[in-house]
Amino acid sequence: MTDNAIACWVGGLSLIALTIAMHAIGLTHIALLLRRFRQRVDIAHMRPLALVWMARLTLAATGAALAFLHATEAAVWAIAYYWIGALPTLPDATLYSIDSMTTRGASGLVLAEEWRLMGALEAADGMLLFGISTAFLFAMLQHTWTLLTGGAGNAQGPMAIPAEDAGRQDSRQR
Repeated sequence: MTDNAIACWVGGLSLIALTIAMHAIGLTHIALLLRRFRQRVDIAHMRPLALVWMARLTLAATGAALAFLHATEAAVWAIAYYWIGALPTLPDATLYSIDSMTTRGASGLVLAEEWRLMGALEAADGMLLFGISTAFLFAMLQHTWTLLTGGAGNAQGPMAIPAEDAGRQDSRQR
């Protein structure tokens, strides 16, 4: 294995670890914000249409936060490509990074030959990150569906209100 191949593996795997850590931190903050929001909203006394609009806006805000998180992670890869000289300009590095992370691959840009392995590693990273985001959205939608269909007491997942907080919310309603 050449020195450059080792550099690609070390650099690529380091960036994967960094972006997954960034993603975990970002999702934790999003989940905590959603939980805090749901603790403050009196879902039990909301009209059905208001509950549907709250669910729509919550999903839209979460989607925007996830898009920002993915863009930030793609920017980390782009800066790395530009810094090592794999692409000549930061705009090209950014386009290539977004293209690789989404596994689209149609930008027409190509990394310098000695750095191409990193592009493949970024594509693998993108699949992992988008998979994690999909799982998060699924958990959020599952919780929201439970709220919309009247099973608020059965809601589980990262956005659920813990039992001790739900008890405090019930006492405030009396």
